[in-house]
Amino acid sequence: MNVISRSPRILLTLAMLAGPASIALAQQPQDQPEADMTGTVTDTAAPTAAEMTKGPEVEGIISARNGNRVQVTTTDGARTVVTLTDATRIKSSGGFLGLNSNKLAAASLLNGIPVTVKTLQSGGGLVASQIDLKNRDLRTANMIHNGTAQGFAEQTAATEALRSRVADIGQYNVKSTTNVNFDIGKAVLSDQAKADLCATASAAEGVNNALLLVVGYTDSTGSEELNQVLSERRAARVVNYLQQACGWKPYRMLTPTGMSEADPLADNETIDGKSQNRRVAVNILVSKGLDGL
Repeated sequence: MNVISRSPRILLTLAMLAGPASIALAQQPQDQPEADMTGTVTDTAAPTAAEMTKGPEVEGIISARNGNRVQVTTTDGARTVVTLTDATRIKSSGGFLGLNSNKLAAASLLNGIPVTVKTLQSGGGLVASQIDLKNRDLRTANMIHNGTAQGFAEQTAATEALRSRVADIGQYNVKSTTNVNFDIGKAVLSDQAKADLCATASAAEGVNNALLLVVGYTDSTGSEELNQVLSERRAARVVNYLQQACGWKPYRMLTPTGMSEADPLADNETIDGKSQNRRVAVNILVSKGLDGL
């Protein structure tokens, strides 16, 4: 396990990630209230697509849900509420799921899942015409919803309890950093990496109010575009393993990110340096407002 305390590189990464959208599973700053998800329904008959105009495409994570209304938070912190109808299509990377909006709202559209929403303008609001998500995110969301010991309802309650105690979630103390490494062009965890990840989760359990921030990196081999995708895949693989195998609760994890070739630990001109740079950093963080409590 490679541990670095209070690394300037990690503080730089945190600064780049700071903002209301940096926290998964609806952990948001107290001074920025959620968009209004309530309202009096006077007419449940939805207009047809022919009666509506094309709206903006919204990409982000689901940060709140109330009946057939879904709030999506984008990377810049903006919140958009869209309405699901029976005509809304739900599409995964592997094809259409064949589920109506009621079934999907219960089974798949969970807080924290990344989505891309195509919309139509209906009066003063937006109607979702199509929602795209990735198979791996859907599998993770279903596992969180169906397989955790606490259950989703209790996780939501715990999220609210933690959020109520966070005075300034954008300010963190970095307690430690664990780096796990990958083979060239791969996003597969080694046995050693798996052991290190669960050891890190266990250590974080012993730190009051700890959160995890997962950041993926690559060496300098290959194009910037391919490396960005690869760094995101590595980060996602680590998040999945931490949650599914190590038991780390998703509401205690900040939104993972891929940083491609940025912030190398070692010289990319050497084989050993490239090996060190093909990594995912798992950072144990505590909000400065909660540290020591």
